[in-house]
This record gives sequence, C-alpha cells and structure tokens, in this order.
Amino acid sequence: MQIYLVGGAVRDELLGRPNADRDYVVVGTTPEAMLDKGFRPVGKDFPVFLHPETHEEYALARTERKTGRGYHGFAFHAAPDVTLEEDLTRRDLTINAMARAADGSLIDPFRGQADLQAKVLRHVGPTFAEDPVRILRLARFAARFSDFSVAPETLELMRGMVADGEVDHLVAERVWQELAKGLMEEKPSRMIEVLRDCGALARLLPEVDKLFGVPQRADYHPEIDTGIHTLMVIDQSARRGFALPVRFSALTHDLGKAETPADILPRHLGHEERSVRLTEQLCARLRVPNDCRDLALLMARYHGNVHRAADLKASTLVTLFEKTDALRRPERFQQLLDTCLCDYTGRLGWENRAYDSPQRLLAALAAVQAVPAGEIATACADKGRIPERIHMARVLAVKQALNEPGEQPEQ
Repeated sequence: MQIYLVGGAVRDELLGRPNADRDYVVVGTTPEAMLDKGFRPVGKDFPVFLHPETHEEYALARTERKTGRGYHGFAFHAAPDVTLEEDLTRRDLTINAMARAADGSLIDPFRGQADLQAKVLRHVGPTFAEDPVRILRLARFAARFSDFSVAPETLELMRGMVADGEVDHLVAERVWQELAKGLMEEKPSRMIEVLRDCGALARLLPEVDKLFGVPQRADYHPEIDTGIHTLMVIDQSARRGFALPVRFSALTHDLGKAETPADILPRHLGHEERSVRLTEQLCARLRVPNDCRDLALLMARYHGNVHRAADLKASTLVTLFEKTDALRRPERFQQLLDTCLCDYTGRLGWENRAYDSPQRLLAALAAVQAVPAGEIATACADKGRIPERIHMARVLAVKQALNEPGEQPEQ
C-alpha cells in the first residue's frame, strides 16, 4: 500500500500558499484493508475514508467512465491494480494532477509544475470534456489565481462542451456551490470573464450575460458598459473582504438594466423593479440561500434610495428603514450599505471616492433606534394610530439628529 498527498495541497505547496485541506490517494489496497486499519468510510459513490486520528480524506485510487450527461453521469472503478497515474489522469487541470510521495518526491506526469511556473490553467486530457462542473471549477481557479491565463486549447474544449449542451445538465445546487466559491476568491470578475469567454455564462447566468454591451450614462459610469461595471463592483466587494451575501448582491444589483427599453438608453429609469424580478428568477433557478437572496432583493430595489440619501427627507428615510426591516435586522442593513459602497466605487476612476450615504443613513438609523416605541404605544389612547404615532416620532428624531428642522423637497 502506497499513500500520496495529491491535488490542491501539492499545488499550493509549490506556490508557497497556505492550504489547510490535505487529500490523499491510496494505491494497492482494498476497502476491507482500510477498515481493518481503523479508517472510517464516507464516500457514497466511490471509496473515500477518514483517517482515524487526523480525519483527513484518503481515497482509493480509481478510474472513471462516462455513462451519461452531466455531473452524475459517471461510473467509478477502484481496485488495488489502479495506478497513481491512472488516478491523476481523471483530474481536471494539470496544476491539480500532481502528487507527493512519502519520501517527498514529486510525481508530475502532466507537467503541472511547468504550468504553475508559466501561470497557465490547462486541462489534463480529453476526459475534461466529460464533466461540465470542470468549466465552473476552472473559472473559479481563474478567480483565485487571477494572473493565470487559460490555455487556448482548454478554452476551445470548454466552448465545445457548451455547444454540445453539457452545461445544460448541471444541477442547480452544484452551479450555486461553485459560483459561491468563485465569488469568495480574490478576483471574482475573472470567473465571470472565463464563463463568458467560453459561452457558459449565457447558459448558466443569462441575466448577467445580457448586461454586457448595455450602455450607461458616462457622467455616472465612466466605464459605460453595464457588464464591466458589474465586474468592477464584485471586485470591490472582494477587495474589501465582504461576506458572500454582499458579493452575490453586487453581482445581481443591476440585472434590470439589461431590459431597459432601447429608446431611453443610456438612462435606466425603473431598472430597480426589473432587477428585483430578474433577481427573484435567478435565485429561484439556482436555489440561492435565503441570506444571499434576501439581501440581493433589497439591493436591487433600494440601492438608488441609498445613493440619494443626502437628498431624501426624514420621512422617506424612516420609510426606507421600515421597508428594509433595518430596526430588526441592522446587520443586514449594514450589508446593504456595504454593497452600495461597492456599487458606488465600482466605476472607472471612482475606486477611491468618498461615499457619504452610509454615514448619513447610520446616523438617522441610530436616531430611529432610540425612539421608545413601546412607551409611545402604551401612551396612545387610539390603538389604531400606534403605527402612525411611532412613525411620526421616528421622523422627528431623524430631523433632530440630522439638524433638519424642516423637510426638504425630494429629488
């Protein structure tokens, strides 16, 4: 029995990057022998075991054979006579198809180390085309290793996979899983660019794909193209280290601009409502988790109000807090402000501009939070007017907090 460290741990070791996940391949043994040594089985489709002490994953060397469409269309074969190179052959990229032996020697049958040095993402072999998830994985690695290029022959292979309809068989949960991981990488725009280059974006995220080529007003968006703006916004969310709900909301906040009537371009009147509808559609299709979906819908509907905070009167600010449930969900409201910051700075030449809306809104929210709603409700003789009285008290508190004795006209 021989044990090899494989995959990402070897790749990241060669790159000098930290990697807490260590996966192993075991050659020349059987599931029964693994059980006898105290390993605990966890694999459903093929033999994977957890080490009895470290709980790291040890998989028996295996081969795979395409049996149908999509991610689940594979049959696996694991046996003592399966070699390490046969196991590495089924992996996606050359940089992920290296192994480290117990004596420290590197096994690199597909020149993964050379591709690391050349900063190239290259498929191991023709079997790459059998699994559409590999398109998503490669795009995710492009977001992680943002200075790596995709090998031309790999890009052509991916385009062929899209043309053959392979990506149409991806299950929603796996698409979301890879999309979420890619958004959390250091430059998520690269993931979107790679998916677009191979044609997969139009199949998997058509709402995002349609943003490219849609013009915006140059005085507000010097980058002009709505798709480019979206890429800049998600990169801002990564640059600032924001959580996944913020990054996903950054991706979807302007979807409605793809459906702006041509005769009013480059203006986008009413795009917020269209963005809400398209975001709901995307979230339902990919089964997006509630925290990401809910923030994305708030961002789609209210980001214009947040940007115009300096021009909104106190009553409108209070209504914004009430509609966004900011009093009960202040952390989510902060995430809304964070996403708006990314939207504001995700423009050509605006990356370091001061953005004043969050400060004003948080000052107003603090004033609203200080209003004793319970006491007002108890003192109100006409119980039907309690919501009105509380709202009025909140408006007054905001006016005082912002030193605005009189209301200003909205713009």
